[in-house]
Amino acid sequence: MIKTNQTISILMPVKNTAQFLVECLASILQQTFRDWELIAIDDYSTDGSYQILSGYAKQDARIKLFKNKQQGIIAALQLAYQHSSGGFITRMDSDDIMELDKLQLMFNQLQLKGSGYIVVGLVNYFSADKLGEGYLNYANWLNKLTLSESNFDDIYKECPIPSPCWMIGRNDFEACGGFSSEVYPEDYDLAFRFRKAKFKIAVVRKVIHQWRDYETRTSRTDANYADNRFSALKIMHFLDQDYNSTLPLVLWGAGKKGKKIAQLLTDRGVAFKWVCNNTNKIGHNIYGSVLQELLVLSTIAKAQVIVAVSSPKYLDEVAQVSNQNKAHQFFYFF
Repeated sequence: MIKTNQTISILMPVKNTAQFLVECLASILQQTFRDWELIAIDDYSTDGSYQILSGYAKQDARIKLFKNKQQGIIAALQLAYQHSSGGFITRMDSDDIMELDKLQLMFNQLQLKGSGYIVVGLVNYFSADKLGEGYLNYANWLNKLTLSESNFDDIYKECPIPSPCWMIGRNDFEACGGFSSEVYPEDYDLAFRFRKAKFKIAVVRKVIHQWRDYETRTSRTDANYADNRFSALKIMHFLDQDYNSTLPLVLWGAGKKGKKIAQLLTDRGVAFKWVCNNTNKIGHNIYGSVLQELLVLSTIAKAQVIVAVSSPKYLDEVAQVSNQNKAHQFFYFF
């Protein structure tokens, strides 16, 4: 059992979410767990978000409101953490909704498991408009990982920790650097650092967070969440956490994503063999590397293989090749 300050610090960046704030704040105020503090950082909102938050802060001393000194979610999270005092840390998005027992259930798991754990729960994506298939698939994928406590197993595919649905002890949070990193996408970067710190997963086995999607959501509109940012982040952490320079490195895939990864590896001076399924590209020299046939994999005794084949028509082949080459380490970047 964790014996520490029992307060939960909820860190919440806010930018132009006035239309959702009342519902969000109501879900926090109605939590069955009462010992919490909400550190809200207004990130230069222009829609009345600050005024709404200010009104709530005057009515409840647990709500603490500050204006961002810089700009962006990272700066807002850093400032929020500076003003926090709780022994447990969690993050909230100002356009989302907490289920009423979310904080209690996550707190219970951390009390049960102790330090060295991060607790996550199931999430539900929702939207006033039709929810895209990609978001539904992502939520299903996340929840499947969470239920099996295997969130870090597929970390190179997508961010495996739902950014507004985790909780961790303050000491553990600081041990992995907390929000000190300046790297975007910040939630994905934090997940990699949770993994590097070898935190174990504790699970709340029910939906405890309602995750809202809409057209102007930050992750849709901010350049910090563009595809190239994700590729750069994955390569950075791959080279730091998993890369073995004593083994051959093979990149599989010559589409847009494969080319970006090839460029990133080349820029960092990392040698690799490049293979693909597309016969029209085999033999071409791109970024100083000649594309080779996929059969090259069978000629190597043991290798690390970055799989950047994202087309659904090739996924069965990816699974088959992986099963046929069990000596290799496969890292799925799709």
